[in-house]
Amino acid sequence: MPELPEVEVTRRGIAPHLVGKKIASVTVREPRLRWRIPEAVHTLAGRLVRAVTRRGKYLLLDCSDGHLIVHLGMSGSLRLVAAGAPPGKHDHFDLGIGKQLLRLRDPRRFGAVLWTTQAPEAHPLLRHLGIEPLSRAFNGRRLHALTRARRSPIKPFLMDGRHIVGVGNIYASESLFLAAIHPRTPASRLSAERSARLARALKDTLRTAIRAGGSSLRDYVGSDGAQGCFQHRAWVYDREGQDCRRCDAQIRRIVQGQRATYYCPGCQK
Repeated sequence: MPELPEVEVTRRGIAPHLVGKKIASVTVREPRLRWRIPEAVHTLAGRLVRAVTRRGKYLLLDCSDGHLIVHLGMSGSLRLVAAGAPPGKHDHFDLGIGKQLLRLRDPRRFGAVLWTTQAPEAHPLLRHLGIEPLSRAFNGRRLHALTRARRSPIKPFLMDGRHIVGVGNIYASESLFLAAIHPRTPASRLSAERSARLARALKDTLRTAIRAGGSSLRDYVGSDGAQGCFQHRAWVYDREGQDCRRCDAQIRRIVQGQRATYYCPGCQK
């Protein structure tokens, strides 16, 4: 599933081509995504795109009188293609911008294209989202405060978007390794020092992933069609049985919340 780095890479890729431009056309080939594409989306032609922002894993296109909300789901990607490019089987939605199309490809149709005229932070999908991990407001003190009453293991806690947004499976495992924290550690048992270390590790991991173009584990590609390569630099993710790059231990795999967790028993206590 595209997580914060992949969505941010997409945002940075499409924003220069959309901001300050008018939507020339809207094409909906398959409205039945995770939620049906509303009729209001069909009427967006002529609107000016003022900004392209991100909240968690949601892309927000500011069109003055409302926001187009786009979510990539489990297998989606947004690409910029030439206006005459023929659509593929899973290309469900296009926005025409000048001589280009912003095209949503979503093989599993778990993505979303929605429209809201209210403040986006008040939308039901966004109003309960937690803190942005790359924001100035997120630091060790904030993380320590968030975890005080949480007895769940720290790995699932990091992936819960009600607390911190956009930290997917690969990035949670990698951040915990960098912070030298065992993924089964109860969140409430993190000390202030370890919280500070983990907050720094989260920021470093996410920024490194963004510079690497994100992670392409299945369907994800950036707006230019390029795959992300962060997964090839992983310290622990998907390296079960391999030697740790920092000690002599072998990487182990456990399952937490139906998701695979990778860690080093030598480095992470």
